Formats: sequence, structure tokens, C-alpha cells
Amino acid sequence: MSWLYLKHLLKSFRDDERGSFMVESVIAFPLLFWTVCATYEFFEIHRYKSVRIKATYTIADMLSREQAEVNETYIDNAKILFDEISNDSGDNQLRITIIRYDADDDDYDVAWSKLRGEGRMTVLRSSDTRDQHDKFPVMNDGDQVIVVESVSEYDSLFGLVFGDKINIDTRVFTSIRFAPQLCFEECSS
Repeated sequence: MSWLYLKHLLKSFRDDERGSFMVESVIAFPLLFWTVCATYEFFEIHRYKSVRIKATYTIADMLSREQAEVNETYIDNAKILFDEISNDSGDNQLRITIIRYDADDDDYDVAWSKLRGEGRMTVLRSSDTRDQHDKFPVMNDGDQVIVVESVSEYDSLFGLVFGDKINIDTRVFTSIRFAPQLCFEECSS
């Protein structure tokens, strides 16, 4: 086989455009499919987190307006309301905590904390909040703040971008509006 013939074969192979669409499609369609799935996944995670933030704000606002004492049934119903607003099977965790600032000791004390749901969160204690000025709002001596936190696990639809599960955490602070303090069962001043 001569050099000219081999050169002619290589040139005709290079110039042959038959099947080029197939090659481009094999490369482009999986990338396009992944991009569409990833875009949908990003949107769904944003929607999932947005719904949980709104549900957390609703519970915090509900508690901030409460003038009567809060009991176990009230906390149970707050969790049920959170699950209804977030519109899922109830695999959420909800923690409601009243934190008081003590200016004499310059620390935060937990007046009471209640937790509903199964997961990684635990009931907040005063030892967990002492000297955590970077995590709580600036408060005056004796002021109380309601902290409503939630933890949910987002199950990825495709698992292409983030893996199988993503933890979605929310935290909302609000002040007590219509009463001097929010009591759990019996007020102790």
C-alpha cells in the first residue's frame, strides 16, 4: 500500500460527515439530561427549604402571640401544624426553646426547651447556650427570646448532584409580643 493511497484514505475518513450527528448526540444527550435533572433538583431543594422556613416562622409567630401557658398538647399540635404546612410524612424534628439573657453573668439560660420528632437534635440545655453570643441575638438583661428550630431530611430524587439525603436546618428567633414571658405549664418567675 502506497503512501499516497493511505493519505487519501485518511483524508476521506476525516472529511466523511456521515454519522457525525450520532456522535454528537451520544456526547450531548447525557450531558443535557444531567443538566435538566440537576436544575430540577436545585429547584426542588430550594422549594423544600423555603417551605420549612415558612413553617418555622409560622410556629414562631404563633408562639410569640400566645398569652396563656403552653403545655405538652400545645407543643404536640405545633409539630402537627409544622408537618401540615411542610406537607410531608412528618419526618421532621421541631425544637422550641425559650432563652433568657442574664447580663450579670453575661450568658444565656434556657427557661424551657421542648423537642418533637426523631432525629439528631436534642433538648437544649443552659449548658449548651452559655457564652454563645455569636449564635443568639443581642438582648437586654432579663429579656426572653423564642427559638424555633427544625431539622428535615431531603431525599434526593435523582442522587446526581448531592447524593441521597440532604439535611435542611432552619432556625428562627422571635420576641414575645403580648405577655411578659411565655410559660410552659406553670410560670416560675
